[in-house]
Amino acid sequence: MDLNYSSYLADAYSYVNQIGFPILTYVIFMPLLGAIILMFFPKEKINSIKIFANFVAIADMLLSFMLLQKFDASTYKMQFVEKFSWIEVKSINLTIFYFLGIDGISLLLFLLTTILGAIAILSSWSAITERVKEYYVFMLLLQTGMLGVFAALDFFLFYVFWEVMLVPMYFLIGVWGGGPKKLYSAIKFFLYTLFGSLFMLLGILALFFHYNATHPGVYTFDLMRLLNDNLPYSWQWWLFLAFFLGFAIKVPMFPFHTWLPDAHVDAPTAGSVILAGVLLKMGTYGFLRFSMPLFPDATRDFVPFIAVLSVIGIIYGAMVALVQKDMKKLVAYSSVSHLGFCMIGLFALTSQGILGSVLQMINHGVSTGGLFLIVGLIYERRHTREIAEYGGLSSKVPIYSALTLIIFLSSMGLPGMNGFIGEFLILLGVFNSNFLGWIWAAFSCTGIILGAAYLLWLYQRVFFGKLWNPKNFNLKDLNIREIATLAPIVLFIFWIGLYPKPFLRIMEKPVEHLVMRIAPENIKSENTLETKVEGKVITASISTAEAKEISEKGIEE
Repeated sequence: MDLNYSSYLADAYSYVNQIGFPILTYVIFMPLLGAIILMFFPKEKINSIKIFANFVAIADMLLSFMLLQKFDASTYKMQFVEKFSWIEVKSINLTIFYFLGIDGISLLLFLLTTILGAIAILSSWSAITERVKEYYVFMLLLQTGMLGVFAALDFFLFYVFWEVMLVPMYFLIGVWGGGPKKLYSAIKFFLYTLFGSLFMLLGILALFFHYNATHPGVYTFDLMRLLNDNLPYSWQWWLFLAFFLGFAIKVPMFPFHTWLPDAHVDAPTAGSVILAGVLLKMGTYGFLRFSMPLFPDATRDFVPFIAVLSVIGIIYGAMVALVQKDMKKLVAYSSVSHLGFCMIGLFALTSQGILGSVLQMINHGVSTGGLFLIVGLIYERRHTREIAEYGGLSSKVPIYSALTLIIFLSSMGLPGMNGFIGEFLILLGVFNSNFLGWIWAAFSCTGIILGAAYLLWLYQRVFFGKLWNPKNFNLKDLNIREIATLAPIVLFIFWIGLYPKPFLRIMEKPVEHLVMRIAPENIKSENTLETKVEGKVITASISTAEAKEISEKGIEE
């Protein structure tokens, strides 16, 4: 397999006209256009504002589905590419490109963003009663920033989108948050992320100047060109560390996670859905898209360090979740545990581990987004998230109880639901990794056990037993709008759980290509076939395609 990423550049323009118009630009900037139009709405026209914001979000989601329809899963190359000169400084031969494109990995995260964005905006219908116009403007601005991060292929453009989404999230927490410390939480989120971003910016500038040193007269932030720059190991080590700080804070990995519980507890429900469902994935995506292919040698050497932090995060997040009294804080700490699982899958550096990790990013967005919606729905009715305030709700709100159970079981990784296949592939990848092994897989399993413990404990406390609290006697079950908000979550839970093949097929080629770049020995070990001939063990190396065909058809004698 060709390990040279210049093939991306050679074939990029053949994909521009897959649809015939710049669809990535349309999908990314439609929410921004909607936000600008919303600014001219009279603030008294609350229903009109809500209807228009929902229309924009749903239209954006439907337009993004065209990407899925036209996507070619048989190649690892970037597709739907849009590239033109954006900023030029001719005196130093500097050109910054407006450069967008997606592959199978970014496509799934791109679609997740539009889907959860539409769900989050719909869920805000009755929850937001103050400064409604400004709220929806910031939600739509946030959508544009997140989509841009997953499609940008120029570092300058990527950094612009990365920073743009900080501002609306800060205001969503600080203005529309529900806790007494909401301003503190907003500032903490902003400063943590900005701190990491500054180190990442230093890393980007170092790449920029190193490329100029090795290619005199050329200044570029073009990711595809930078991928072809052979960095010395010493540069890779320090640059990996700089990017690590930017992405690890966003994941967040232990011990950089302390901003997350505060931000979740004080954010509005829709803010928590977006924060858990999409923003955290930017960190894992950053490792996958930038750190690992740009710094392959350093990536291999950092595996033990990342694995230790990931396992600590898996166990620590689950154990702290187990003792929480606030439902939202419990779900927040569960994210620390789940994202630790994603990180150890990534740094197993195997196809199975990375496939499972990306799928688990999608699963976490679906399931944890659903968990925050569930918590938000009961909070709207009772204005408390204290677990001790509830009990026996299953007899009063049966639809809510049933949907909560489905989402809880999916988060636990029950077979037949979305969480299982991702966790299974991650464990398989860690077990088969030449860099990790069965011990790391065994430690990771403790998070699954503890995850089942805290979710079952929470469900038992809230829904079983006697309906004892008089304040819960008049609780109303879900209405049609609320059921419609949760319906896509439930659909994806069972679709991914029962038939994950379409999702895995989309990202299989780019994942294989990435592993061949950073850890080809893992590809070899994954695709080794052993058989016995006359009592002797014969080992044969086979291609990934051949391995897949054998696994599907079996070996004929």
